[in-house]
Parts: sequence; C-alpha cells; structure tokens
Amino acid sequence: MELELRHLRTVRAIADTGSLTKAAATLGLAQPALSAQLRRIEKALGGALFDRDHTGARATPLGELVLERARVVLPAVSELQAEAVRFANARGALDRFRLGGTHGPLLGGLVDRMAAAHPSAAVSTYTSWSVDEIASLVIDGRLDFALIGTCGESAPPLADRLVWEVVGVDPVFVMLSENHPLAAEAELDLAALADESWADVPGDGCFADCFTAACARSGFTPVSVFETDTSSVVHLVQVGRAIGLCRATFPPTPGVVTRPLAGAPLSWRHLVGWHPHSPAADAAAGTVAGATREAYAEAVSRSPSYARWLGAHPRFGTVA
Repeated sequence: MELELRHLRTVRAIADTGSLTKAAATLGLAQPALSAQLRRIEKALGGALFDRDHTGARATPLGELVLERARVVLPAVSELQAEAVRFANARGALDRFRLGGTHGPLLGGLVDRMAAAHPSAAVSTYTSWSVDEIASLVIDGRLDFALIGTCGESAPPLADRLVWEVVGVDPVFVMLSENHPLAAEAELDLAALADESWADVPGDGCFADCFTAACARSGFTPVSVFETDTSSVVHLVQVGRAIGLCRATFPPTPGVVTRPLAGAPLSWRHLVGWHPHSPAADAAAGTVAGATREAYAEAVSRSPSYARWLGAHPRFGTVA
C-alpha cells in the first residue's frame, strides 16, 4: 500500500484526539474501519505508530517521526489547493474589477471611477456586513479587491495573507433628528447622551465593545442599541426613536444632522485590500487604491462641516 494524504490525516487525527474512538468520530468513520486502516498504515510504514491501551493512544517514536512530517506536508497541500482555486478564479481578472465592500459610503464612488477609467472592463460589486466574508472571497479569488472598514487600530481580517492600505480615517459621529434638543450644538459630549437609545449597523470586529467601553468611560451604560440596516437606522433617528452612530463621511440626509463627539472617542479606518499574488492586484493595485482615496476625499467634501472639523483634527482624514 502506498501512503496517501488521507493516511496522514488519519494519523494526525488520532494524535490530536488521543484515542481511536474520538478520531473515528472526527473523521466520520466507524471505529473498526479506522482500526483496520491504521493497521494497514503501520504495515506500510514498518512499525507501530501508536501505543494503545484503555487510556487512549500515544505516538511511538516512529509515530512522532510521521507526525512531524505530516504537520509540514498537510498544511502545505492545503495551501497549494487554496492557491490553485484562487488562481483559477482569478483568470481573466486583468480585464475586470470585482469589488467587494461593506455597506459604506465609498463603494459607489469607487465603482464610478473604475468604470470611467476602464470603460472596456467589467466592473462588478458584492456587498456584505461581514468583512471576514469579503476577505475570504478575495483569498479564494472570487473578488479582486475589498473595500472595508475597521474600528480604531484593530487589524483587518486575514492581515497575514492580504495586502491592506488605509485610505482614510474618520471619527465616529452621532446622527440626531433635526428636531432633537441638541441638534444645534456644534459638538456633543458622549455623557450628555446617556439617557438616549442608540442605533447602528451590524458587522464583524470590535466596534460594539469599543462603543460600550467609551460609554463606560463617560459614566453610563447604553439604555438600548438597535442593530439594523442603514435605512432603518436613519428612520429611527428621523422619528426621534434613537441616536445613530455613523462615520463622519455619512452623506447628508433629510431630517438628520450629524455631530462630532468631544475628544473623538471612537474612530473608523477605511481600507482597500487585495491578494499580493493576484494578477488583478499586480496590474491595478495602485489604480484602485488611488481611486478609493479619491472616493473618500469626495465623500468628505460632501460634508462641509466635516471638512471644517478636519482642519482642527489633522490625525483624521485622507491617508497618503
């Protein structure tokens, strides 16, 4: 019998679980079938791989040698398979731009710029609340570029496998009904909003925890937080049901005013990312990153009050 990858996976499963019974459950096999397979593997390799008794299974010196090699070979093969899938899905990416993004203010501006700059290329989009999902699609070669946001200085998803560029940093503003008693204030203390209900959009990452921590530093716990889509957040704000949390680049909206929080206790980074070995990234990373910065600058310009605020807060705004 020739040794196969499935045999290495069997040996690793037994070592990881510490028993044939648990390994059989992990692999979806009947224990007698797993025992018979292990005997064939041991015969092919020339000796026992595990000492087995009523307490479980422990690797023999020969088993440790096999496990040492398996821990190198199996991840390498998995990575090869993932890279092959990504490469196959990326074919033809030089004449198309598949953009993935969260539900933010920049994706539309990026699409507009890429379509204008490359009129013969197909530009498509995919949106999701989950930055992890979008990053995974870039890894698989199903998207060429990801446009996402992260809270504060938190790392973007799959930072060890994708290239990420920060294009802009926003403070987190609050959205108030234009009829709210504090709507005329130029800046708000978070503590002044202690008795309010809140609304924001869902997503991965630490933003909810960071918001709760910021409220705690201001001496209160939020009364309630509605997690819902952007349209519902705007509606709840317009009717005075809640105060919304938004990026400072949130576009002007009828019936709503946006105001900065004193001390900017929360921030949001806009990033564009791609796979470092993607043909699309090699050909257009600079173009897409530059176009994203232009889209961000345009979003800032749509809010004169935010543009003025940036003049006094240079750590925010476009990142070169």
